[in-house]
Amino acid sequence: MRFYRKGKFMKMNSIMAAAVSATIVALAGVSAAEAQNWQANPNYGSVSLRTGFTPDPYVVNVMSGGTINAAGIGGSCRGFISNAPDFDLYFTGGSSLPLLISVASNADTTLVVRAPDGLWYCDDDSGQGLNPAVRFNNPRSGLYDIWVGTYGNASNQPSQINISELYSQ
Repeated sequence: MRFYRKGKFMKMNSIMAAAVSATIVALAGVSAAEAQNWQANPNYGSVSLRTGFTPDPYVVNVMSGGTINAAGIGGSCRGFISNAPDFDLYFTGGSSLPLLISVASNADTTLVVRAPDGLWYCDDDSGQGLNPAVRFNNPRSGLYDIWVGTYGNASNQPSQINISELYSQ
């Protein structure tokens, strides 16, 4: 089969090659999330929590930011994050309570979470002020990898990760 384009005939395999190349370029952004190594040791440790945990919220002091632009993950991901997660949450669900992961900071921060379903959840400003928050209404049991980003540049800013079943920051 031949197609006519700009005064020349193109063979079908040339068109297929062009289509495959376009698909590879379109999918290049999908693999950008692989730049975040969710299997790396977290920068600020980990915790195992069960539904009904106390104290609530569980608070972790971290420094936001890193050199990787989270926009490469896609969706609503923003800010600059580190390669390794900042914190790992091993959560055991089992109640009707939600799981809320939020950040408190005087800086404009963002939040990236890789949930047990293998999907990426991101936020910028759904919490109080410029603070991000991600809410899981029916949280799965498993590993939640958490990154705290800095919006707009790769600077590091003092921040707190808040893990709660009751409220977000």
